[in-house]
Amino acid sequence: MRILADQNIPGLHDCFGHMGELRAVEGRQITPADLCAVDVLLVRSVTRVDAALLRNSPVRFVGSATAGLDHVDIDWLRAAGIAFAAAPGANANAVVEYVLAAIAAQPGTLERLLARGRIGIIGYGHVGRLLRARLAALGIASLQYDPWLPAGAVPEPAPLARVLACDVISLHTSLTRAAPWPSYHLLGHTQLAQLDAGSLLINASRGEVIDSAALQARLEAPAAPRCVLDVWEFEPEVSPALLERVAIGTPHIAGYSLDAKLTATRQLAQALQQEWGAEEQASPLTTVPETLKLPPHLRGVDVLRWLCAARYDIHADDSRLREVVFGAPVERARQAFDHLRKTYPVRRELAGSDVVAANPDQVEWVKALGAVVV
Repeated sequence: MRILADQNIPGLHDCFGHMGELRAVEGRQITPADLCAVDVLLVRSVTRVDAALLRNSPVRFVGSATAGLDHVDIDWLRAAGIAFAAAPGANANAVVEYVLAAIAAQPGTLERLLARGRIGIIGYGHVGRLLRARLAALGIASLQYDPWLPAGAVPEPAPLARVLACDVISLHTSLTRAAPWPSYHLLGHTQLAQLDAGSLLINASRGEVIDSAALQARLEAPAAPRCVLDVWEFEPEVSPALLERVAIGTPHIAGYSLDAKLTATRQLAQALQQEWGAEEQASPLTTVPETLKLPPHLRGVDVLRWLCAARYDIHADDSRLREVVFGAPVERARQAFDHLRKTYPVRRELAGSDVVAANPDQVEWVKALGAVVV
C-alpha cells in the first residue's frame, strides 16, 4: 500500500507506518503529480480534494483528519468509487474548551452567564451538542439553532434572531451553500446589526459563515459587540484591519489539542484497516498530562476561570497571530499563518485530566468541566 499524507498529521508513522510505504509532505502543496503512484491520500483541511486533484490518480482511499468536510468533494469521490473517511467529533472537546477559554477571558462574561445569562449555539453537531452538555453541567442555559435537523433533535430550538439575542453567540455550523439553509454568510449586515455592546460573538466553525466585510463594518460602528475569531473568511490570509478590531484572534487552532489530533489519526487508521483489511496495530501512546492543583483560596467563578485557563492560554495564541500579521507583507503573513499551525505547541485537554481540589465548591466545578478529582 502506497500512502501519501499531510506531514502535520500526528502519529502518522505509529498508525500507518506498518501498513505500507508512507510518505509525508506539506498538505497545502499536494498536487496531482504527487499522486501518480499513490493508493491512499491522508489530508487535513488545507488540501482541496476533488476531481482536479484525483481524476487521473490511482488513489482508492481518502482520509481527512478533520471534522469539517467543506474541503472535500464527497459526491465526486463517491461517483469515482473512491472510499472516504473523516474524523467527526474527534476535536469536539478541544473546540468546546476553546470556547470556554474565550468566554473566561472576557471580563464579566462568566459572571453574567452564571447569573441567568444564555449562550446561543448555531450548529448542533458534535461540537454544538457537547458544548450544550458542558454548559448545562455548569448551570448555564443555552438556545440552539440548526434548521437542518428534524423536529425533536434540538433540545432548546430557537429561531436565528432569538439565538442572536443571547449574551454569547457561538458558531459551530458546517459550511454549506445548499438550499434552503445555506451557512455561507449566514451572518451578514442584517444579522450582525442585532448584536450590541453586550454581545460576545465566537466563531470556531468556518470563516465563510460570517461575511467578513459586514463584520468589519459592524465592529467599526457604535455599540460594537465583542468578537473572538479562530477562523477567517480568506485564510490563510487574515485581514489586519479585522484582527485589530476583534477581542481575540487565533489561527484556526480551536480543535488543535494533541488529544484531538491523535483521536482523529486513530479514527482514520481504523477506517483504512476496515477498508483494506490491513493488520491492526496498537494506537500510539501519549504521556499523561500533569496533574492540576487548584489554589486552595479560589472560590466560585474564580475556580471556573482558573480551570478554563489551566490547560489553554488563549491569549498566547492571540499574541502569536498578531505578531505575524501586523506589519508583514500579505504573502509572508499567509505563510506565517500556516507556520503557526504547523508548529503549534502541545496542548492538552482539561476533560479527563486529574485535578486536585481543596474544597467541595471546587470539586463541583472540576466535575462539571469533565475533569477528574484526585
